[in-house]
Amino acid sequence: MRQAARRAGEGLRRHRRWLFALVVVALLAEMAVAMVTTAVQQTPTIDEPVYVGTAEIYLQQRSLRYNPEHPPLGKLLIASGTAFADAHLDRAFVGDQTELGRHLLYESGNDPWRLMLLARLPMIVLTLLFGLVVLAFARDLAGPVGGLVALGLYAFSPDIIAHGSLATLDVPMAGFLLTSVWLLWRARRRPRLCLPLAGGALGAAVATKMSALPAVPVLLFLVVLSVCYARRTHSPGPGPRERMRLLVLGVAAALVVALVAIAVVWATYLAVDPQLRWAGPENLPVTHGLRARVVDRLPFPEPYRDGMRIQFGFENMTWSGFLFGRHYHGSLWYYLPAALLIKTPLGMLALWSTGAVATVRVPRLRPAAPYVLVPPVVLLVAALTGSRDLGVRYALFMPVFLAVAAAGATAFRRRSAHIATAALILFVAVSSLRTYPYYLPYSNEAFGGPARTHLRLHDSNVDWGQDLGRLAARLRQRYPDERIWLVYKGSGVPSFYGIDASDPRKVPSSEVHGLLVVSDSSIAKADRRLATLINTSKRIDEVGHSITIYRRAAREHGALEVKWPRGEEVPHNRSTT
Repeated sequence: MRQAARRAGEGLRRHRRWLFALVVVALLAEMAVAMVTTAVQQTPTIDEPVYVGTAEIYLQQRSLRYNPEHPPLGKLLIASGTAFADAHLDRAFVGDQTELGRHLLYESGNDPWRLMLLARLPMIVLTLLFGLVVLAFARDLAGPVGGLVALGLYAFSPDIIAHGSLATLDVPMAGFLLTSVWLLWRARRRPRLCLPLAGGALGAAVATKMSALPAVPVLLFLVVLSVCYARRTHSPGPGPRERMRLLVLGVAAALVVALVAIAVVWATYLAVDPQLRWAGPENLPVTHGLRARVVDRLPFPEPYRDGMRIQFGFENMTWSGFLFGRHYHGSLWYYLPAALLIKTPLGMLALWSTGAVATVRVPRLRPAAPYVLVPPVVLLVAALTGSRDLGVRYALFMPVFLAVAAAGATAFRRRSAHIATAALILFVAVSSLRTYPYYLPYSNEAFGGPARTHLRLHDSNVDWGQDLGRLAARLRQRYPDERIWLVYKGSGVPSFYGIDASDPRKVPSSEVHGLLVVSDSSIAKADRRLATLINTSKRIDEVGHSITIYRRAAREHGALEVKWPRGEEVPHNRSTT
């Protein structure tokens, strides 16, 4: 009977392992389909052509002269995809980085659809791999069920799907940072193996985006914490001398991790140009005070430090923002928390909160609190001081780290808690699937869904230039042979997609009649002239929740004569305030 019971137990465990693997595969497959579909359908967003153009310069010319404000690693990853495109690039090109991207995609005989897909595929693969890190980290903390909860939140996150399908740098930075923290957590058991790997992942984060730098002191403190824990398990009840020895050992380990991270940063620059030829930009901003002292003392290559100076120059500029229908100049400290509140599924917000509380309150999870909660909080506080209110992508580390924290919700043993957790994950999944394939303009149900995000946010939260191709298809299908006036905010070239349009801001208002097509970010920040054109037009259509189509009638005998397509139902006008 004992053997029969043992065999039954082994069979049950085997079935559970198969079920666990099946759910993991299903979640990652859903995420992969969502990202690939998005990548195939979307035209280049505003930042992507710069990164793709720079990646091609890395491949073909081994030069660091473009896009120095960001380190090379993310663009090297993009280059791993574009290397298969055999893209043509004029070596005599001398324009700036924005002109470089336009030249590569639209003026060099390349296929921009194919080139952009190849550039995005490495980021999609990397995003899926980071999903496995989320799963492993959460499973270490809260067991297999907790791991599935975390992976479910990660896989259905509209923000991660949206930005993970783009050739940009925000998801890689957040993912590498999480990987480093997970390895530091594992270093509590296996420090010799995990600490160097954690240093490599930390270096990869810093070599992808400089916004990872505020987390470096936190992670070095976690190194000390992990080493002290690992040693204390072998020598229980250490006295004062032993504690001092542990502290010295932890500091030495932190130094090793820092050196590995620095080596990774140097390696990424040397991978582009082994001779590290660098001439700083002519208009390089000058830094003063504490910033200057910090930049001058960092043990990074000169182009990295010059990139930091460029970033500080951006922070010294006055940008404009849009929040809850108000266009403003400057920055609001609460912009990112408000944007996260709008763009995060409601069930996800509930599980983040529950998991964070559990991580702090449940004794077996409490040691993980410094690892899971402190790095994103520090990065968020640093981001709140920034001058650019341009999107939740500046806080994309939040859904990455808090997905792991949400696994703590499974620590509550009550059956009602488990039912509530399952219901919330289902709510998140439904909310995410309903927005398919328009993930970039997602907002949750409390704020009206993706169709109304434009009323509260702008830029990469809603309209980042991604729907130019969809606009071209819509105009061909519904509005052939009509006069088009276009105000487009993006990096795409409308004429390449067959859109023959004029800028309504460059002619007298009386000449503007026909279709008035406006990017929603341009509506949010419209000056008086554009606002007048919009307010004297009738909304008839929208594309991808990011571009609005109006009909502006010709004036006849002092009145507006509105002509609608035959058989077209006239929708209500959409608010532009």
